[in-house]
Amino acid sequence: MSRTIVDIHVIQTVPPSNINRDDTGSPKTAVYGGRRRARVSSQAWKRATRDAFEHLLDPAELGVRTKRVVELVAEEITRQRPELAQRSAELAEAVLTAAGIKITPARKKEALPESGYLLFLSTRQIQGLAELVIEAAEKAGEGKPDINKADARARADQQHSVDVALFGRMVADATDLNVDAACQVAHALSVHTVDNEYDYFTAVDDHKKADAEDAGAGMIGTVEFNSSTLYRYATVDVDRLRDNLGDVGGTRRAVEAFVRAFVSSMPTGKQNTFANRTLPDAVLVVVRHTQSINLVGAFEEAVPDDADGGRVVMAVSRLAEHARELHEAFDEQPVDAWVFGVGEKKVAPLAELARRSTFDPTVREVGALVADRLGEKA
Repeated sequence: MSRTIVDIHVIQTVPPSNINRDDTGSPKTAVYGGRRRARVSSQAWKRATRDAFEHLLDPAELGVRTKRVVELVAEEITRQRPELAQRSAELAEAVLTAAGIKITPARKKEALPESGYLLFLSTRQIQGLAELVIEAAEKAGEGKPDINKADARARADQQHSVDVALFGRMVADATDLNVDAACQVAHALSVHTVDNEYDYFTAVDDHKKADAEDAGAGMIGTVEFNSSTLYRYATVDVDRLRDNLGDVGGTRRAVEAFVRAFVSSMPTGKQNTFANRTLPDAVLVVVRHTQSINLVGAFEEAVPDDADGGRVVMAVSRLAEHARELHEAFDEQPVDAWVFGVGEKKVAPLAELARRSTFDPTVREVGALVADRLGEKA
């Protein structure tokens, strides 16, 4: 059976920055092709993509990932039935427990109980759990509500939000509530070798700067950074996404939001220090019917520092050449493809593989193609 897969390839230059750091505060790196590369973790860009959804999708289509699920459900119970406000926390804990979610005491004595792990729930699932326990509470009167466990699990496992459907959910104590992610995001890697540098900085104490005997810096420190041209890749299994959402129209909106958010978002680490936010130099979007294909092999040999025309131009050429050779070797024939970017040199090599476009039309056309392949009725 034919599949629908959306691959997104991005070449993006980032100036001096530290957008994703390790436990020591250093920019993350990885060895690839025997050379040290700058790296931005997949988790960092997933988070940036999710944050961007807030501006692209209706809040009702999004979820919340938190341990404070008792508080969330209790607030929804109070919103739906203000007269149950005094019992809302007790009822929330009861319905979550019935759904198979382990609830534990919070660290702070005055805080409400929490789930033992971060839990991803859609807005509609929170509403559904609240509705279920309200019905049970009204039937029980002042007594203990009788909550059907199967119904509770069903309320927690239907009407998934876009972010839950895309990024998945794991519930350790109730594996039947797990959701297989419909998207995958690769760790972004620099196409060249990288050496981290250090910025030595001082901060002046404004109040004592006029004191001749004690007018030195009030603070001294260093910040580690690097600059890089990154290859970024993400892929969406549209059929899995449709299965998770159960709705072709919602799947189309989710794909369009993901393409737009992944391409234009950026992790915010040390952003105030470096003002490093950029947009991609070149973007290639490919719709396939076979499997996802990461093109990072184009950069197994690091782009040299003295690359003719600059690193970005050579990176785009390498990407186009590798994709073309791979398609020929494996008889790969994409369903469709689009390319857009900044400047002729950064687009021309990829134009042999894809139709030239710009950002907005690409997003819309990808969405239309997805809907057509899923059989959305006009």
